[in-house]
Amino acid sequence: MDYLRKALFTIPQHWKPLRCIQPRYCSKLANASVTSRERKTTVDKFKSQISSGPSFQDFIKGVPVNKSSAADEEYSDEHSYLQDLVMGNSRKVYFETYGCQMNVNDTEIAWSILQRNGYERTVDLKEADVVLLVTCSIREKAEQTIWNRLKHLTAMKKKRLKTQTPMKIGILGCMAERLKTELLEQEKLVDVLAGPDAYRDLPRLLTVADGGLQASNVLLSLEETYADVMPVHHAPQGYSAFVSIMRGCDNMCSYCIVPFTRGRERSRPVSSILEEVRMLSGQGVKEVTLLGQNVNSYRDASEEQFSGSELTQLSRGFKTVYRTKQGGLRFSDLLDRVSRIDPDMRIRFTSPHPKDFPDEVLHLIAERGNICKQIHLPAQSGSNKVLKAMRRGYTREAYLDLVKNVKRIIPEVSLSSDFISGFCGETEDDHQQTVSLIREVGYNVGFLFAYSMRKKTHAFHRLQDDVPEEVKRRRLEECISVFREEAARINAALIGSTQLILVEGESKRSAKDLCGRTDGNVKVIFPKEDVQRTESKTASVSAGDYVLVKILSANSQSLRGRALSHSSLTGNVKYYETLPRDQLEEHLASDTTMIEACP
Repeated sequence: MDYLRKALFTIPQHWKPLRCIQPRYCSKLANASVTSRERKTTVDKFKSQISSGPSFQDFIKGVPVNKSSAADEEYSDEHSYLQDLVMGNSRKVYFETYGCQMNVNDTEIAWSILQRNGYERTVDLKEADVVLLVTCSIREKAEQTIWNRLKHLTAMKKKRLKTQTPMKIGILGCMAERLKTELLEQEKLVDVLAGPDAYRDLPRLLTVADGGLQASNVLLSLEETYADVMPVHHAPQGYSAFVSIMRGCDNMCSYCIVPFTRGRERSRPVSSILEEVRMLSGQGVKEVTLLGQNVNSYRDASEEQFSGSELTQLSRGFKTVYRTKQGGLRFSDLLDRVSRIDPDMRIRFTSPHPKDFPDEVLHLIAERGNICKQIHLPAQSGSNKVLKAMRRGYTREAYLDLVKNVKRIIPEVSLSSDFISGFCGETEDDHQQTVSLIREVGYNVGFLFAYSMRKKTHAFHRLQDDVPEEVKRRRLEECISVFREEAARINAALIGSTQLILVEGESKRSAKDLCGRTDGNVKVIFPKEDVQRTESKTASVSAGDYVLVKILSANSQSLRGRALSHSSLTGNVKYYETLPRDQLEEHLASDTTMIEACP
Protein backbone atom coordinates (compact mmCIF):
# COMPACT_ATOMS: atom_id res chain seq x y z
CA MET A 1 0.00 0.00 0.00
CA ASP A 2 3.03 2.35 0.23
CA TYR A 3 2.89 3.17 -3.46
CA LEU A 4 -0.75 4.12 -3.04
CA ARG A 5 0.02 6.59 -0.26
CA LYS A 6 2.88 8.05 -2.29
CA ALA A 7 0.69 8.47 -5.37
CA LEU A 8 -2.32 9.77 -3.50
CA PHE A 9 -0.64 12.23 -1.18
CA THR A 10 2.51 13.45 -2.98
CA ILE A 11 2.15 16.95 -4.48
CA PRO A 12 3.83 17.22 -7.92
CA GLN A 13 7.08 19.19 -7.65
CA HIS A 14 6.34 21.61 -10.47
CA TRP A 15 3.65 23.31 -8.40
CA LYS A 16 4.98 26.04 -6.10
CA PRO A 17 3.54 25.96 -2.59
CA LEU A 18 1.23 28.79 -1.59
CA ARG A 19 2.93 31.62 0.28
CA CYS A 20 1.79 33.12 3.55
CA ILE A 21 -1.68 34.66 3.40
CA GLN A 22 -2.15 38.11 4.95
CA PRO A 23 -2.93 37.49 8.65
CA ARG A 24 -5.95 38.92 10.43
CA TYR A 25 -5.22 41.06 13.55
CA CYS A 26 -7.31 41.74 16.59
CA SER A 27 -6.23 45.30 17.36
CA LYS A 28 -7.72 48.28 15.55
CA LEU A 29 -4.23 49.72 15.15
CA ALA A 30 -2.98 46.73 13.19
CA ASN A 31 -6.11 46.63 11.09
CA ALA A 32 -5.67 50.26 10.18
CA SER A 33 -2.31 49.50 8.58
CA VAL A 34 -3.90 47.09 6.11
CA THR A 35 -5.50 49.19 3.40
CA SER A 36 -8.43 47.97 1.33
CA ARG A 37 -6.24 48.00 -1.79
CA GLU A 38 -3.65 45.75 -0.14
CA ARG A 39 -6.39 43.41 1.09
CA LYS A 40 -7.85 43.18 -2.44
CA THR A 41 -4.39 42.52 -3.88
CA THR A 42 -3.83 39.69 -1.40
CA VAL A 43 -7.20 38.10 -2.14
CA ASP A 44 -6.72 38.33 -5.91
CA LYS A 45 -3.28 36.76 -5.60
CA PHE A 46 -4.68 33.93 -3.50
CA LYS A 47 -7.50 33.25 -6.01
CA SER A 48 -4.96 33.20 -8.85
CA GLN A 49 -2.81 30.65 -7.06
CA ILE A 50 -5.82 28.46 -6.33
CA SER A 51 -7.09 28.52 -9.91
CA SER A 52 -3.67 27.62 -11.32
CA GLY A 53 -2.86 25.09 -8.63
CA PRO A 54 -2.97 21.30 -8.77
CA SER A 55 -6.24 19.52 -9.54
CA PHE A 56 -7.45 16.24 -8.06
CA GLN A 57 -5.90 14.32 -10.96
CA ASP A 58 -2.50 15.80 -10.13
CA PHE A 59 -2.63 14.37 -6.65
CA ILE A 60 -3.71 10.88 -7.68
CA LYS A 61 -1.40 10.67 -10.70
CA GLY A 62 1.72 11.96 -9.00
CA VAL A 63 3.23 13.07 -12.33
CA PRO A 64 3.65 16.48 -14.01
CA VAL A 65 0.72 17.64 -16.14
CA ASN A 66 0.86 19.86 -19.19
CA LYS A 67 -1.66 22.48 -18.10
CA SER A 68 -2.25 23.75 -21.60
CA SER A 69 -3.74 20.45 -22.76
CA ALA A 70 -4.95 18.74 -19.61
CA ALA A 71 -8.41 20.30 -19.88
CA ASP A 72 -8.88 18.94 -23.37
CA GLU A 73 -7.61 15.40 -22.88
CA GLU A 74 -8.90 12.53 -20.80
CA TYR A 75 -6.48 10.47 -18.81
CA SER A 76 -5.80 7.16 -20.51
CA ASP A 77 -7.14 4.15 -18.62
CA GLU A 78 -3.94 2.24 -19.31
CA HIS A 79 -2.01 4.73 -17.18
CA SER A 80 -4.54 4.91 -14.34
CA TYR A 81 -3.95 2.57 -11.46
CA LEU A 82 -7.36 3.52 -10.00
CA GLN A 83 -9.09 1.57 -12.75
CA ASP A 84 -7.04 -1.50 -11.84
CA LEU A 85 -7.89 -1.08 -8.17
CA VAL A 86 -11.66 -1.51 -8.69
CA MET A 87 -11.38 -4.46 -11.08
CA GLY A 88 -12.77 -7.77 -9.86
CA ASN A 89 -9.82 -9.83 -11.14
CA SER A 90 -12.09 -12.81 -11.85
CA ARG A 91 -13.42 -13.00 -8.31
CA LYS A 92 -16.67 -14.94 -8.13
CA VAL A 93 -19.89 -13.22 -7.10
CA TYR A 94 -23.03 -15.00 -5.94
CA PHE A 95 -26.47 -13.32 -6.01
CA GLU A 96 -29.59 -14.09 -3.98
CA THR A 97 -32.71 -12.13 -4.97
CA TYR A 98 -35.69 -11.54 -2.70
CA GLY A 99 -38.97 -9.70 -3.26
CA CYS A 100 -40.51 -8.20 -6.37
CA GLN A 101 -39.69 -8.36 -10.09
CA MET A 102 -37.91 -5.01 -9.78
CA ASN A 103 -35.33 -6.76 -7.61
CA VAL A 104 -34.86 -9.39 -10.31
CA ASN A 105 -34.13 -6.58 -12.76
CA ASP A 106 -31.85 -4.85 -10.22
CA THR A 107 -29.87 -8.08 -9.92
CA GLU A 108 -29.38 -8.10 -13.71
CA ILE A 109 -28.22 -4.46 -13.63
CA ALA A 110 -25.81 -5.02 -10.74
CA TRP A 111 -24.38 -8.08 -12.43
CA SER A 112 -23.91 -6.20 -15.70
CA ILE A 113 -21.87 -3.54 -13.88
CA LEU A 114 -19.73 -6.08 -12.02
CA GLN A 115 -19.19 -8.19 -15.13
CA ARG A 116 -17.76 -5.17 -16.95
CA ASN A 117 -15.36 -4.75 -14.05
CA GLY A 118 -13.87 -8.22 -14.22
CA TYR A 119 -16.06 -10.24 -11.85
CA GLU A 120 -17.35 -13.72 -12.63
CA ARG A 121 -20.72 -15.08 -11.58
CA THR A 122 -21.22 -18.36 -9.78
CA VAL A 123 -24.30 -20.34 -8.77
CA ASP A 124 -22.32 -22.23 -6.12
CA LEU A 125 -22.31 -20.39 -2.79
CA LYS A 126 -19.32 -22.38 -1.53
CA GLU A 127 -16.98 -20.99 -4.18
CA ALA A 128 -18.20 -17.37 -3.94
CA ASP A 129 -15.78 -14.58 -3.00
CA VAL A 130 -18.62 -12.06 -2.81
CA VAL A 131 -22.21 -12.78 -1.74
CA LEU A 132 -24.77 -10.10 -2.62
CA LEU A 133 -28.35 -10.19 -1.34
CA VAL A 134 -30.83 -8.08 -3.33
CA THR A 135 -33.40 -7.27 -0.68
CA CYS A 136 -36.99 -6.18 -0.04
CA SER A 137 -38.41 -3.98 2.75
CA ILE A 138 -42.08 -3.96 1.82
CA ARG A 139 -43.06 -6.09 4.85
CA GLU A 140 -41.46 -7.10 8.14
CA LYS A 141 -41.50 -10.79 7.19
CA ALA A 142 -39.38 -10.08 4.11
CA GLU A 143 -36.79 -8.28 6.23
CA GLN A 144 -36.73 -11.03 8.85
CA THR A 145 -35.93 -13.54 6.11
CA ILE A 146 -32.85 -11.48 5.24
CA TRP A 147 -31.74 -11.15 8.88
CA ASN A 148 -31.90 -14.94 9.29
CA ARG A 149 -29.98 -15.46 6.07
CA LEU A 150 -27.29 -12.97 7.13
CA LYS A 151 -26.63 -14.89 10.34
CA HIS A 152 -26.15 -18.07 8.35
CA LEU A 153 -23.80 -16.37 5.88
CA THR A 154 -21.82 -14.72 8.68
CA ALA A 155 -21.18 -18.14 10.25
CA MET A 156 -19.98 -19.40 6.85
CA LYS A 157 -17.77 -16.32 6.48
CA LYS A 158 -16.05 -16.97 9.82
CA LYS A 159 -15.21 -20.54 8.81
CA ARG A 160 -13.78 -19.31 5.51
CA LEU A 161 -11.31 -17.01 7.27
CA LYS A 162 -9.14 -19.99 8.26
CA THR A 163 -9.09 -21.73 4.90
CA GLN A 164 -9.17 -19.37 1.93
CA THR A 165 -9.80 -15.83 0.68
CA PRO A 166 -12.22 -14.05 3.04
CA MET A 167 -15.80 -13.88 1.81
CA LYS A 168 -17.46 -10.45 1.53
CA ILE A 169 -21.18 -10.00 2.18
CA GLY A 170 -23.21 -7.20 0.63
CA ILE A 171 -26.79 -5.98 0.96
CA LEU A 172 -28.32 -4.30 -2.10
CA GLY A 173 -31.68 -2.65 -2.67
CA CYS A 174 -34.43 -1.39 -0.38
CA MET A 175 -33.24 -2.92 2.89
CA ALA A 176 -29.80 -1.35 2.44
CA GLU A 177 -31.37 2.10 2.34
CA ARG A 178 -33.88 1.56 5.13
CA LEU A 179 -31.69 -0.22 7.69
CA LYS A 180 -28.21 1.13 6.97
CA THR A 181 -27.48 2.01 10.60
CA GLU A 182 -28.56 -1.34 11.99
CA LEU A 183 -26.72 -3.31 9.32
CA LEU A 184 -23.40 -1.43 9.57
CA GLU A 185 -23.12 -0.21 13.14
CA GLN A 186 -25.27 -2.38 15.37
CA GLU A 187 -25.20 -5.87 13.87
CA LYS A 188 -21.94 -5.57 11.89
CA LEU A 189 -23.00 -8.43 9.64
CA VAL A 190 -22.17 -6.93 6.25
CA ASP A 191 -19.19 -5.46 4.41
CA VAL A 192 -21.02 -3.53 1.68
CA LEU A 193 -24.31 -1.64 1.45
CA ALA A 194 -25.62 -0.30 -1.87
CA GLY A 195 -29.03 1.31 -2.25
CA PRO A 196 -31.19 0.97 -5.39
CA ASP A 197 -29.56 4.02 -7.01
CA ALA A 198 -25.94 3.14 -6.13
CA TYR A 199 -25.22 0.00 -8.17
CA ARG A 200 -22.73 1.85 -10.38
CA ASP A 201 -20.63 2.32 -7.23
CA LEU A 202 -20.44 -1.41 -6.44
CA PRO A 203 -16.89 -1.96 -7.83
CA ARG A 204 -15.51 0.84 -5.65
CA LEU A 205 -17.46 -0.29 -2.58
CA LEU A 206 -16.13 -3.83 -2.93
CA THR A 207 -12.59 -2.49 -3.31
CA VAL A 208 -12.95 -0.53 -0.07
CA ALA A 209 -14.27 -3.66 1.65
CA ASP A 210 -11.23 -5.59 0.45
CA GLY A 211 -9.15 -3.19 2.51
CA GLY A 212 -10.94 -4.31 5.66
CA LEU A 213 -13.41 -1.43 5.90
CA GLN A 214 -17.19 -1.36 5.67
CA ALA A 215 -18.42 0.52 2.59
CA SER A 216 -21.81 2.13 2.04
CA ASN A 217 -23.65 4.19 -0.57
CA VAL A 218 -27.41 4.47 -0.09
CA LEU A 219 -27.98 7.90 -1.61
CA LEU A 220 -31.20 8.22 -3.60
CA SER A 221 -31.17 9.94 -6.99
CA LEU A 222 -33.67 12.10 -8.85
CA GLU A 223 -32.20 11.02 -12.20
CA GLU A 224 -30.75 7.50 -12.07
CA THR A 225 -32.54 5.05 -14.39
CA TYR A 226 -29.52 2.92 -15.49
CA ALA A 227 -30.59 3.71 -19.05
CA ASP A 228 -27.07 3.09 -20.38
CA VAL A 229 -26.60 -0.19 -18.48
CA MET A 230 -27.77 -3.18 -20.51
CA PRO A 231 -28.90 -5.80 -17.97
CA VAL A 232 -27.54 -9.34 -18.21
CA HIS A 233 -30.76 -11.34 -18.32
CA HIS A 234 -30.93 -14.67 -16.54
CA ALA A 235 -34.54 -15.63 -17.27
CA PRO A 236 -35.59 -19.30 -16.97
CA GLN A 237 -34.72 -21.01 -20.25
CA GLY A 238 -34.24 -17.54 -21.79
CA TYR A 239 -37.88 -17.28 -22.95
CA SER A 240 -38.91 -14.36 -20.72
CA ALA A 241 -37.33 -11.11 -19.50
CA PHE A 242 -38.05 -8.07 -17.36
CA VAL A 243 -37.37 -4.59 -18.71
CA SER A 244 -37.33 -1.67 -16.26
CA ILE A 245 -38.96 1.47 -17.71
CA MET A 246 -39.18 3.71 -14.64
CA ARG A 247 -38.05 3.82 -11.02
CA GLY A 248 -39.45 5.25 -7.79
CA CYS A 249 -42.95 6.37 -6.85
CA ASP A 250 -44.67 9.72 -6.14
CA ASN A 251 -47.99 8.36 -4.84
CA MET A 252 -47.04 8.40 -1.14
CA CYS A 253 -49.66 5.89 -0.03
CA SER A 254 -49.66 6.01 3.75
CA TYR A 255 -48.67 2.35 4.25
CA CYS A 256 -45.91 2.19 1.62
CA ILE A 257 -42.13 2.39 2.14
CA VAL A 258 -41.26 2.47 -1.59
CA PRO A 259 -40.96 6.29 -1.99
CA PHE A 260 -38.49 6.27 0.90
CA THR A 261 -36.37 3.32 -0.29
CA ARG A 262 -36.49 3.92 -4.06
CA GLY A 263 -37.06 7.65 -4.28
CA ARG A 264 -39.10 9.83 -6.60
CA GLU A 265 -40.46 8.77 -10.00
CA ARG A 266 -38.16 9.10 -13.00
CA SER A 267 -38.65 7.46 -16.37
CA ARG A 268 -36.08 5.81 -18.57
CA PRO A 269 -35.70 7.33 -22.06
CA VAL A 270 -37.88 5.54 -24.61
CA SER A 271 -34.95 5.01 -27.01
CA SER A 272 -33.08 3.00 -24.37
CA ILE A 273 -36.12 0.82 -23.66
CA LEU A 274 -36.76 0.09 -27.33
CA GLU A 275 -33.10 -0.81 -27.85
CA GLU A 276 -33.25 -3.37 -25.03
CA VAL A 277 -36.51 -4.90 -26.26
CA ARG A 278 -35.08 -5.21 -29.80
CA MET A 279 -32.02 -6.94 -28.37
CA LEU A 280 -34.20 -9.39 -26.43
CA SER A 281 -36.28 -10.08 -29.54
CA GLY A 282 -33.08 -10.86 -31.43
CA GLN A 283 -32.15 -13.34 -28.69
CA GLY A 284 -35.46 -15.18 -29.15
CA VAL A 285 -37.19 -13.93 -26.00
CA LYS A 286 -40.95 -14.53 -26.30
CA GLU A 287 -42.26 -12.46 -23.39
CA VAL A 288 -41.22 -9.09 -21.99
CA THR A 289 -42.63 -7.59 -18.81
CA LEU A 290 -42.27 -3.82 -18.48
CA LEU A 291 -41.42 -2.94 -14.88
CA GLY A 292 -41.90 0.04 -12.59
CA GLN A 293 -43.13 0.81 -9.09
CA ASN A 294 -45.93 2.76 -10.81
CA VAL A 295 -45.34 1.46 -14.31
CA ASN A 296 -48.29 3.11 -16.07
CA SER A 297 -47.34 6.59 -14.83
CA TYR A 298 -44.37 6.43 -17.23
CA ARG A 299 -43.54 9.87 -18.62
CA ASP A 300 -40.41 10.40 -20.72
CA ALA A 301 -39.55 14.09 -20.96
CA SER A 302 -35.89 13.50 -21.84
CA GLU A 303 -36.16 14.83 -25.38
CA GLU A 304 -37.34 18.22 -26.52
CA GLN A 305 -39.96 16.83 -28.91
CA PHE A 306 -41.67 15.14 -25.95
CA SER A 307 -42.10 18.37 -24.00
CA GLY A 308 -45.47 20.03 -24.08
CA SER A 309 -48.30 21.45 -22.04
CA GLU A 310 -50.71 18.50 -22.25
CA LEU A 311 -51.74 17.38 -18.77
CA THR A 312 -51.53 13.76 -17.66
CA GLN A 313 -54.92 12.02 -18.00
CA LEU A 314 -56.07 9.93 -15.04
CA SER A 315 -58.79 7.32 -14.73
CA ARG A 316 -62.15 8.97 -14.16
CA GLY A 317 -62.83 9.71 -10.49
CA PHE A 318 -59.19 9.33 -9.42
CA LYS A 319 -56.83 11.96 -8.00
CA THR A 320 -53.24 12.28 -6.77
CA VAL A 321 -51.49 13.84 -3.78
CA TYR A 322 -49.19 15.71 -6.16
CA ARG A 323 -49.78 18.39 -8.79
CA THR A 324 -50.90 17.06 -12.18
CA LYS A 325 -47.88 16.52 -14.42
CA GLN A 326 -47.68 17.78 -17.96
CA GLY A 327 -45.79 16.96 -21.13
CA GLY A 328 -43.69 13.93 -21.91
CA LEU A 329 -44.17 10.74 -23.87
CA ARG A 330 -46.78 8.74 -21.99
CA PHE A 331 -47.26 5.05 -21.16
CA SER A 332 -49.69 4.47 -24.04
CA ASP A 333 -47.07 5.82 -26.49
CA LEU A 334 -44.37 3.55 -25.07
CA LEU A 335 -46.66 0.51 -25.04
CA ASP A 336 -47.57 1.12 -28.66
CA ARG A 337 -43.93 1.33 -29.75
CA VAL A 338 -42.80 -1.68 -27.72
CA SER A 339 -45.63 -3.88 -29.04
CA ARG A 340 -44.68 -3.16 -32.67
CA ILE A 341 -41.09 -4.42 -32.30
CA ASP A 342 -41.94 -8.12 -32.41
CA PRO A 343 -45.51 -9.28 -33.15
CA ASP A 344 -44.67 -12.73 -31.75
CA MET A 345 -43.50 -11.38 -28.38
CA ARG A 346 -45.98 -11.08 -25.52
CA ILE A 347 -45.95 -7.76 -23.66
CA ARG A 348 -46.94 -7.51 -20.00
CA PHE A 349 -46.46 -4.72 -17.47
CA THR A 350 -46.41 -4.44 -13.69
CA SER A 351 -47.08 -2.94 -11.23
CA PRO A 352 -49.61 -0.30 -12.25
CA HIS A 353 -51.76 2.06 -10.21
CA PRO A 354 -55.52 2.18 -10.99
CA LYS A 355 -55.38 5.96 -11.42
CA ASP A 356 -53.27 5.68 -14.60
CA PHE A 357 -55.67 3.80 -16.89
CA PRO A 358 -57.14 6.40 -19.26
CA ASP A 359 -59.21 4.99 -22.11
CA GLU A 360 -56.36 5.32 -24.61
CA VAL A 361 -54.34 2.69 -22.69
CA LEU A 362 -57.30 0.31 -22.46
CA HIS A 363 -58.15 0.61 -26.17
CA LEU A 364 -54.52 -0.10 -27.12
CA ILE A 365 -54.51 -3.26 -24.98
CA ALA A 366 -57.78 -4.37 -26.58
CA GLU A 367 -56.58 -3.76 -30.14
CA ARG A 368 -53.00 -5.05 -30.05
CA GLY A 369 -52.76 -8.83 -30.20
CA ASN A 370 -49.44 -9.23 -28.41
CA ILE A 371 -50.29 -7.01 -25.41
CA CYS A 372 -51.67 -9.44 -22.84
CA LYS A 373 -55.30 -8.99 -21.86
CA GLN A 374 -54.42 -9.13 -18.19
CA ILE A 375 -54.51 -6.06 -15.97
CA HIS A 376 -53.38 -5.69 -12.39
CA LEU A 377 -55.69 -3.33 -10.47
CA PRO A 378 -54.44 -3.06 -6.85
CA ALA A 379 -57.49 -2.19 -4.74
CA GLN A 380 -55.93 -2.63 -1.25
CA SER A 381 -59.34 -2.26 0.46
CA GLY A 382 -63.06 -2.12 -0.31
CA SER A 383 -63.83 0.47 2.36
CA ASN A 384 -63.90 4.19 1.56
CA LYS A 385 -62.80 5.02 5.08
CA VAL A 386 -59.74 2.77 4.84
CA LEU A 387 -58.94 3.91 1.29
CA LYS A 388 -58.90 7.51 2.53
CA ALA A 389 -56.59 6.58 5.41
CA MET A 390 -54.35 4.79 2.91
CA ARG A 391 -54.28 7.95 0.73
CA ARG A 392 -55.12 5.91 -2.35
CA GLY A 393 -56.82 8.76 -4.21
CA TYR A 394 -60.08 6.98 -5.08
CA THR A 395 -63.30 5.60 -3.60
CA ARG A 396 -64.82 2.15 -3.85
CA GLU A 397 -67.32 3.53 -6.34
CA ALA A 398 -64.60 5.03 -8.59
CA TYR A 399 -62.70 1.74 -8.50
CA LEU A 400 -65.77 -0.26 -9.52
CA ASP A 401 -66.51 2.21 -12.32
CA LEU A 402 -62.97 1.63 -13.59
CA VAL A 403 -63.49 -2.15 -13.47
CA LYS A 404 -66.70 -1.80 -15.51
CA ASN A 405 -64.90 0.38 -18.04
CA VAL A 406 -62.04 -2.11 -18.35
CA LYS A 407 -64.43 -5.01 -18.91
CA ARG A 408 -66.43 -3.00 -21.44
CA ILE A 409 -63.38 -2.14 -23.57
CA ILE A 410 -61.56 -5.49 -23.04
CA PRO A 411 -64.34 -8.11 -22.65
CA GLU A 412 -61.92 -11.07 -22.30
CA VAL A 413 -59.73 -9.33 -19.68
CA SER A 414 -58.29 -11.16 -16.67
CA LEU A 415 -57.94 -9.09 -13.51
CA SER A 416 -55.58 -9.38 -10.55
CA SER A 417 -55.27 -7.26 -7.43
CA ASP A 418 -53.54 -6.53 -4.11
CA PHE A 419 -55.31 -6.40 -0.74
CA ILE A 420 -54.12 -5.49 2.76
CA SER A 421 -55.96 -6.91 5.77
CA GLY A 422 -55.93 -5.14 9.13
CA PHE A 423 -54.79 -1.66 8.14
CA CYS A 424 -54.84 1.06 10.81
CA GLY A 425 -58.36 1.65 12.13
CA GLU A 426 -59.96 -1.10 10.01
CA THR A 427 -63.23 -2.26 11.60
CA GLU A 428 -65.14 -5.48 11.00
CA ASP A 429 -67.50 -3.58 8.70
CA ASP A 430 -64.52 -2.24 6.69
CA HIS A 431 -63.26 -5.80 6.36
CA GLN A 432 -66.63 -7.07 5.12
CA GLN A 433 -66.67 -4.32 2.49
CA THR A 434 -63.32 -5.64 1.21
CA VAL A 435 -64.74 -9.18 1.10
CA SER A 436 -67.73 -7.97 -0.90
CA LEU A 437 -65.47 -6.11 -3.35
CA ILE A 438 -63.51 -9.31 -4.02
CA ARG A 439 -66.78 -11.11 -4.77
CA GLU A 440 -68.16 -8.32 -6.93
CA VAL A 441 -65.10 -7.86 -9.17
CA GLY A 442 -63.89 -11.44 -9.51
CA TYR A 443 -60.11 -11.81 -9.81
CA ASN A 444 -58.21 -14.85 -11.05
CA VAL A 445 -54.89 -13.83 -9.46
CA GLY A 446 -54.40 -12.04 -6.15
CA PHE A 447 -51.72 -10.93 -3.69
CA LEU A 448 -53.12 -10.65 -0.18
CA PHE A 449 -51.20 -9.75 2.98
CA ALA A 450 -51.73 -8.71 6.59
CA TYR A 451 -50.70 -5.12 7.27
CA SER A 452 -47.12 -4.60 8.43
CA MET A 453 -46.26 -1.07 9.59
CA ARG A 454 -43.05 0.39 8.14
CA LYS A 455 -40.98 3.19 9.64
CA LYS A 456 -40.79 6.51 7.73
CA THR A 457 -44.25 6.05 6.21
CA HIS A 458 -47.18 8.43 6.73
CA ALA A 459 -49.00 5.71 8.69
CA PHE A 460 -46.03 5.29 11.04
CA HIS A 461 -46.05 8.99 11.91
CA ARG A 462 -49.79 9.73 11.86
CA LEU A 463 -51.80 6.52 12.39
CA GLN A 464 -52.13 3.80 15.02
CA ASP A 465 -51.48 0.16 14.19
CA ASP A 466 -54.44 -0.84 16.35
CA VAL A 467 -55.71 -4.09 14.78
CA PRO A 468 -54.46 -7.10 16.81
CA GLU A 469 -52.29 -9.60 14.94
CA GLU A 470 -54.72 -12.47 15.44
CA VAL A 471 -57.52 -10.34 13.96
CA LYS A 472 -55.32 -9.45 10.97
CA ARG A 473 -54.61 -13.13 10.35
CA ARG A 474 -58.27 -14.11 10.64
CA ARG A 475 -59.40 -11.38 8.24
CA LEU A 476 -56.61 -12.28 5.81
CA GLU A 477 -57.68 -15.93 5.82
CA GLU A 478 -61.29 -14.91 5.11
CA CYS A 479 -60.21 -12.71 2.18
CA ILE A 480 -58.04 -15.51 0.76
CA SER A 481 -60.91 -18.00 1.07
CA VAL A 482 -63.33 -15.74 -0.82
CA PHE A 483 -60.70 -14.92 -3.42
CA ARG A 484 -60.11 -18.64 -4.09
CA GLU A 485 -63.84 -19.26 -4.47
CA GLU A 486 -64.11 -16.54 -7.09
CA ALA A 487 -60.90 -17.58 -8.88
CA ALA A 488 -62.13 -21.18 -9.07
CA ARG A 489 -65.41 -19.96 -10.58
CA ILE A 490 -63.68 -17.78 -13.17
CA ASN A 491 -61.18 -20.49 -14.13
CA ALA A 492 -63.93 -23.12 -14.40
CA ALA A 493 -65.52 -21.01 -17.13
CA LEU A 494 -62.46 -21.76 -19.28
CA ILE A 495 -63.07 -25.54 -19.30
CA GLY A 496 -63.64 -26.66 -22.89
CA SER A 497 -61.91 -23.66 -24.39
CA THR A 498 -58.63 -23.68 -26.33
CA GLN A 499 -55.95 -21.38 -24.92
CA LEU A 500 -52.70 -20.15 -26.44
CA ILE A 501 -49.97 -21.04 -23.94
CA LEU A 502 -46.38 -19.83 -23.71
CA VAL A 503 -44.46 -22.80 -22.33
CA GLU A 504 -42.25 -22.14 -19.29
CA GLY A 505 -40.77 -25.61 -18.82
CA GLU A 506 -41.35 -28.73 -16.78
CA SER A 507 -43.97 -28.73 -14.06
CA LYS A 508 -42.48 -28.55 -10.57
CA ARG A 509 -44.59 -31.49 -9.46
CA SER A 510 -43.94 -33.91 -12.30
CA ALA A 511 -41.27 -34.27 -14.97
CA LYS A 512 -43.94 -35.87 -17.16
CA ASP A 513 -45.83 -32.58 -17.39
CA LEU A 514 -45.09 -29.16 -18.86
CA CYS A 515 -46.45 -25.85 -17.65
CA GLY A 516 -47.03 -22.45 -19.16
CA ARG A 517 -49.32 -19.45 -18.91
CA THR A 518 -52.31 -18.13 -20.75
CA ASP A 519 -52.62 -14.61 -22.08
CA GLY A 520 -54.46 -13.91 -18.79
CA ASN A 521 -51.45 -15.11 -16.77
CA VAL A 522 -53.14 -18.28 -15.47
CA LYS A 523 -50.88 -21.33 -15.08
CA VAL A 524 -51.71 -24.30 -17.33
CA ILE A 525 -50.34 -27.83 -16.82
CA PHE A 526 -50.42 -30.41 -19.61
CA PRO A 527 -48.69 -33.74 -20.48
CA LYS A 528 -45.27 -33.66 -22.11
CA GLU A 529 -45.83 -35.16 -25.57
CA ASP A 530 -45.18 -34.41 -29.21
CA VAL A 531 -47.84 -32.33 -30.90
CA GLN A 532 -48.67 -31.28 -34.44
CA ARG A 533 -46.45 -28.60 -35.96
CA THR A 534 -47.69 -28.83 -39.57
CA GLU A 535 -50.28 -30.99 -41.31
CA SER A 536 -47.72 -33.76 -41.81
CA LYS A 537 -45.23 -33.33 -38.96
CA THR A 538 -45.20 -33.49 -35.18
CA ALA A 539 -42.59 -32.04 -32.84
CA SER A 540 -41.72 -31.97 -29.15
CA VAL A 541 -42.66 -28.99 -26.99
CA SER A 542 -39.97 -26.91 -25.29
CA ALA A 543 -39.78 -23.82 -23.08
CA GLY A 544 -40.43 -20.73 -25.18
CA ASP A 545 -42.83 -22.48 -27.56
CA TYR A 546 -46.38 -21.32 -28.13
CA VAL A 547 -48.88 -24.19 -28.09
CA LEU A 548 -52.66 -24.44 -28.27
CA VAL A 549 -54.01 -26.31 -25.24
CA LYS A 550 -57.54 -27.66 -24.75
CA ILE A 551 -58.58 -26.96 -21.14
CA LEU A 552 -60.04 -30.04 -19.42
CA SER A 553 -60.19 -29.08 -15.71
CA ALA A 554 -59.58 -26.14 -13.39
CA ASN A 555 -59.11 -25.03 -9.80
CA SER A 556 -58.47 -21.67 -8.16
CA GLN A 557 -54.76 -21.65 -8.97
CA SER A 558 -54.30 -23.42 -12.29
CA LEU A 559 -55.80 -25.13 -15.34
CA ARG A 560 -55.14 -28.59 -16.75
CA GLY A 561 -55.39 -29.61 -20.37
CA ARG A 562 -53.83 -31.31 -23.37
CA ALA A 563 -51.68 -29.70 -26.04
CA LEU A 564 -53.15 -29.78 -29.55
CA SER A 565 -50.55 -28.15 -31.76
CA HIS A 566 -47.71 -25.68 -32.02
CA SER A 567 -48.82 -22.14 -32.75
CA SER A 568 -47.75 -18.51 -32.51
CA LEU A 569 -49.12 -15.12 -31.58
CA THR A 570 -49.15 -14.11 -35.22
CA GLY A 571 -51.30 -17.14 -35.96
CA ASN A 572 -54.11 -15.13 -34.41
CA VAL A 573 -56.12 -13.46 -37.17
CA LYS A 574 -57.23 -10.68 -34.80
CA TYR A 575 -53.62 -9.57 -34.38
CA TYR A 576 -53.19 -8.97 -38.10
CA GLU A 577 -56.24 -6.73 -38.16
CA THR A 578 -54.30 -4.23 -35.98
CA LEU A 579 -51.16 -4.03 -38.14
CA PRO A 580 -50.36 -1.41 -40.77
CA ARG A 581 -50.50 -2.83 -44.32
CA ASP A 582 -46.71 -2.95 -44.85
CA GLN A 583 -46.22 -4.92 -41.61
CA LEU A 584 -49.15 -7.18 -42.49
CA GLU A 585 -47.61 -8.13 -45.85
CA GLU A 586 -44.19 -8.72 -44.27
CA HIS A 587 -45.51 -11.10 -41.60
CA LEU A 588 -47.86 -12.94 -43.95
CA ALA A 589 -44.87 -13.64 -46.19
CA SER A 590 -42.76 -15.03 -43.33
CA ASP A 591 -45.31 -16.78 -41.11
CA THR A 592 -46.26 -20.22 -42.47
CA THR A 593 -48.42 -20.87 -39.39
CA MET A 594 -50.61 -17.95 -40.37
CA ILE A 595 -50.83 -19.10 -43.97
CA GLU A 596 -51.86 -22.61 -42.91
CA ALA A 597 -54.41 -21.26 -40.44
CA CYS A 598 -55.96 -18.89 -42.98
CA PRO A 599 -56.04 -20.56 -46.42
